[in-house]
Amino acid sequence: MIIVAKIVEEKFLKIDGHKIRYLESGNSKNIIVLLHGLGASAERWLSVIPLFSKNYRVIVPDLIGFGLSDKPHLDYTPEFFSDFLEKFFAQSGIVRPNLIGSSLGGQIAANYTSSHSEEIEKLILVSPAGAMTQSTPALDAYVMAALYPSEQTAKNAFELMEGSGEEIPQEIVTGFIERMQLPNAKLAFMSTVLGLKNSELITTKLGSITTPTLIIWGSDDPVIPIGYSDSFISSIQDCRFFRMDGCGHTPYVQDPHTFASKSLEFLNGV
Repeated sequence: MIIVAKIVEEKFLKIDGHKIRYLESGNSKNIIVLLHGLGASAERWLSVIPLFSKNYRVIVPDLIGFGLSDKPHLDYTPEFFSDFLEKFFAQSGIVRPNLIGSSLGGQIAANYTSSHSEEIEKLILVSPAGAMTQSTPALDAYVMAALYPSEQTAKNAFELMEGSGEEIPQEIVTGFIERMQLPNAKLAFMSTVLGLKNSELITTKLGSITTPTLIIWGSDDPVIPIGYSDSFISSIQDCRFFRMDGCGHTPYVQDPHTFASKSLEFLNGV
């Protein structure tokens, strides 16, 4: 963690008057942008940032409504997040990045790329949301933890999401509780959940993605089961797939070295 702190810089910018926080590491002309999932923050990617930043400039925003970014009273729909991403790229001078999104971040990345394929170098989707038609017990527990953040609800949710039976690091539980107690955090969280529920399935847009794409999915994902990978693999034109055995919903947290290795193989054209 000390090493990570030395190489990662915290930065801020304004989008439509709202403060957006992001982390940055590395100085390559080749860029990777990492998008976190529902209720998370840029810190979720800390285990893989140093592995990517050796050869890439890595930029990791707190999505608007989450982390330490502002949480305005707005409708957090997939279209809203796609518009946010376009403005974030423009404000930070990001041109033709590689885009990696997890869960909600994966849905945002896929939605954006479906109408901006020529602007994204390569796309990696990690257990992306947007294709599921009904909830799962793990997702229900996570929503409950967001609404009633406590040591017990958060720990239970993360244990279900990881699915390994291993002890959840205390900083993950504590960080989630602290984030959900920030002003307007619950409002943004639930607005996002409702926005996703009331939107059309992402599968209707996947055929428009011409960007080379890699799908990574934890074999034991209890939040968005791996069976949903089929709709992404069959719909995206240039798509590869890698199953991370023994991992749940966040394989980049559970096995960062394998995740980074497979991602870099794809990004570097191996």
